[in-house]
Amino acid sequence: MRRGPGVPAAPSGPPLSGQRQPATRPGQWQPRQQSPPPARAAERVLPAPTGQLITLKPPIIVRDLAEQLKRKPFQLIADLMEVGVFANVNQSIDEDVAQRICAKYNFRFEVEKRERGAGAHTPVRKVELDVEDKPEQMKPRPPVVTIMGHVDHGKTTLLDVIRKSDVAAGEAGGITQHIGAYTISFPHPERKNEVQQITFLDTPGHAAFSAMRARGATVTDIVVLVVAANDGVMPQTLEALSHAQAAKVPIIVAVNKCDHPNANPMKVRQQLQDKGLVPDDWGGETIFVDVSALTKQGVDKLLEMILLQADLLELKANPDRRAKGNVIESGLEPGGPTATVLVRKGTLRVGDVVICGPYWGKVRALISEEGTRQKEALPSVAVKILGLNGVPEAGLEFSVLEDEKSARDLAEQRAQEARSVSTEARAKVTLETLFATLDANQAKVLKVVVKADTQGSVEAIVEALKKIDATEVSMEVIHSAVGTITESDVLLASASSAIILGFHTRIDVGVADLAKREGVQIKLYSIIYELIDQVKEAMAGLLEPVIREVVIGSAEVRKIFELSKGGNVAGCMVSTGRIVRGKARVLRRKGLIYEGVVQTLRRFQDEVNEVRAGMECGIRIEGFNDMQPGDAIECFTTEKVAPKLP
Repeated sequence: MRRGPGVPAAPSGPPLSGQRQPATRPGQWQPRQQSPPPARAAERVLPAPTGQLITLKPPIIVRDLAEQLKRKPFQLIADLMEVGVFANVNQSIDEDVAQRICAKYNFRFEVEKRERGAGAHTPVRKVELDVEDKPEQMKPRPPVVTIMGHVDHGKTTLLDVIRKSDVAAGEAGGITQHIGAYTISFPHPERKNEVQQITFLDTPGHAAFSAMRARGATVTDIVVLVVAANDGVMPQTLEALSHAQAAKVPIIVAVNKCDHPNANPMKVRQQLQDKGLVPDDWGGETIFVDVSALTKQGVDKLLEMILLQADLLELKANPDRRAKGNVIESGLEPGGPTATVLVRKGTLRVGDVVICGPYWGKVRALISEEGTRQKEALPSVAVKILGLNGVPEAGLEFSVLEDEKSARDLAEQRAQEARSVSTEARAKVTLETLFATLDANQAKVLKVVVKADTQGSVEAIVEALKKIDATEVSMEVIHSAVGTITESDVLLASASSAIILGFHTRIDVGVADLAKREGVQIKLYSIIYELIDQVKEAMAGLLEPVIREVVIGSAEVRKIFELSKGGNVAGCMVSTGRIVRGKARVLRRKGLIYEGVVQTLRRFQDEVNEVRAGMECGIRIEGFNDMQPGDAIECFTTEKVAPKLP
């Protein structure tokens, strides 16, 4: 039926609510009733989700929702297209759409409401650095053994025998100046078919490394105290003993050098008994083993005793978790910062995200002490890790985190806290403290920049320098770090009038010429004794020299001769030493009455420069004519003596 002009078109949809439907006449065209469209997939009635609750603050961004659902953003974009919503990863979606998407993956969704008047803020994610291990998850782990003792008592040589390698030959002066960690395998004394691992920490014995030695005692399970049978208990032996007792770990005494002609193992037992270590064969609890690192006598027995002691301790850890441990040593190598870490619990793997103090990174490589690459490190194993963005301090705790974002945020937070603490600690100058500050700045201060190859060496050198006792001159370490000596170090030393001390490190290319132009002295050392002694000499050089008088000779006045031209000449007999032209003093009855200069010195009619003991001479002192027979004339000189620090 064709409609004529002016006839309105019939509506094409259902009648609107509240609109009256026109009456139809027979034969009039009627619109066909349309059936409602079929429900779309996302609009079908879904069962109520029972999964995890997700809360987000508006606006709800697609990327944030995908991260909460642990899905890729493109998967959510495809789901949104199914429900007719077109949005990219950076756009926001409505709350009901987000609820549909979450329900599809069995997640509950709620919009987090803000309080009235509260501004938008980012929720702070709490980073879990440690979790509690359940008893059923714990498994046996190897013991961590620290070798301690006095200098040159044979610690490193004993460890060489255990490791069947030579470490001491590579140390300057035969002294261990770094901490090393080594893992060995040894058959169990009771279960011969079972091979067990032992991790050894070799701590330096020099007194300057007491901080490193204390750190070694805090991460260890058993301490092996090495005492030479020919020397007995020495100062560093007692120091190591106090560290071990403070850490409350069992002690095994290895009486070394039993093959020495002057060896006296009984004396060692008696000395340590006075310190509270009673030998087990004397009714005590401390195991004593007589060994000789040169002849390999008793070394196997020592290892067996370590394993038996470890069985008594029942050492366990959970390997099936994220790793946690301590940094034993750290340094800066051509490949970047490195850190030798000891895993205490969990398993450290290549690719893990590690945070240590203000530094973080992804583990690029795990390297054993022998230089071989490993894929993982189990509890009580020490490895060198690559991948940190800085050199952490030795002794810091490291943890493995879930993702890089958490590690980066936590590292930035720690660095910010460290900066705020250092800013608060900086002294502020006020009117009341102005003059005291000026006096302090005028005091004699030796400023140094310390660079070394490892963090432990840096700490040990700084601690040793701080222990130099001097009241009139002080020492200030303006910068200490790990790595080579760079241009920035020279510029810092030039601006601060400091010297640069390098320990087991090198100078970068072109830095030596810059130091020469800036007038900065760079001193390189390989033995810590020389470094400390030369710093003492430099500090003493800042002090004013001590002026000391030296008496050259003395003469007795016998007779006074009056000259016609004025002035008197004393006829003298030189009693001791010699009389020379120069400074002289006149003594009467051992009391000083005048001090001046010898004007003329004659022997008979001749002018002479000196007169020796037992000879007569005439002496005329400038500006003094009241000499009497019996007076003594002393001839002396002054010399400057360089002061020395104690």
